[in-house]
Amino acid sequence: MSAAPPPTLRLRLDHEALADNWRTLDRMSGDARAGAAVKANCYGLGAEHCVPVLRDAGCRDFFVAHWGEVASVAAHVPPEQIAVLHGPGSAQDCAYAKAIGAVPVINSIRQAELWHENGGGPCHLMVDTGINRLGISPQEAGHPAIQRLDVAVLMSHLADADRDSVMNARQRASFAAVRDLIPHREASLANSAGIGLGHDYAYDLTRPGLALYGGVPRPQFAGIVRQVAYPQAAIIQTRQIAAGETVGYNATFTAPRAMRIGVVSLGYADGILRAWGGAALRHGERRLPILGKVSMDMIVLDLSAAPDLGEGEWVDLPYDLPDAAQQTGLSQYELLTTFGHRFLRE
Repeated sequence: MSAAPPPTLRLRLDHEALADNWRTLDRMSGDARAGAAVKANCYGLGAEHCVPVLRDAGCRDFFVAHWGEVASVAAHVPPEQIAVLHGPGSAQDCAYAKAIGAVPVINSIRQAELWHENGGGPCHLMVDTGINRLGISPQEAGHPAIQRLDVAVLMSHLADADRDSVMNARQRASFAAVRDLIPHREASLANSAGIGLGHDYAYDLTRPGLALYGGVPRPQFAGIVRQVAYPQAAIIQTRQIAAGETVGYNATFTAPRAMRIGVVSLGYADGILRAWGGAALRHGERRLPILGKVSMDMIVLDLSAAPDLGEGEWVDLPYDLPDAAQQTGLSQYELLTTFGHRFLRE
């Protein structure tokens, strides 16, 4: 079978920026070491591209959510360096963990009992100190199934670290109290935003995610966390439209004058949702506004500022994450993790 022609979407990944972001977050973690949240295919950027970069930068602790994510990360780092945040839900999960060597994060008494029933061994333990997602409650710390665990890392997760919230100190105090109740070797509380709260939140291991990939969860990260993802799309057609003609579904844009427009091979199936309507792509310094609604596979651009652009030429989707979040109303997390599979990741 013949090889497919190259795609008309590409996602350039700045490997040096990714490595530099991890080193920056590791320094900001003080005496703690920084790990890396690589769940959701490294926040949509591709485990095969990002995990080797993080490993070579010095990272030794990797966190995924699902057991199905382990293999793509274990292709690049030892499985015992991978922790699975959702923990074991079945005997099959336990058997897989023991066979491959990945570390389960225990989140409930039921999971603790399941782990013991299937041979036990080193694990991490999540304590819920206020976000009310996964994790045992502090009141369950004394349960025999919890006390019997061989806990390598005792963990909790901050709910409001991207803001100067009283909840941060309250969660830290709750975590400090439960640490005295459960035998463990290391402790971990801070995510990306939590690192910005200072060394009191760092403990032994931090777990950055968003900031690794160019996100700015707190103001102090601005200017020191570098952009990693640069999406580009090819123009697949140009055309002239007359004043009064409309563009796209529901005819939401009407041309005020004769215009030259271009269609790019990009749409909401690629993660560029309709929230981008009214924003703009760029070619160099030239701004190319989006006209009408974003379609599944196509976006129409105003080429008035770039009359020389033709079919086959590449344009950039501005993806400085704080700016893109402001333009679209999407969170920086959503902007990263919705990138579609049709992008060629370079």
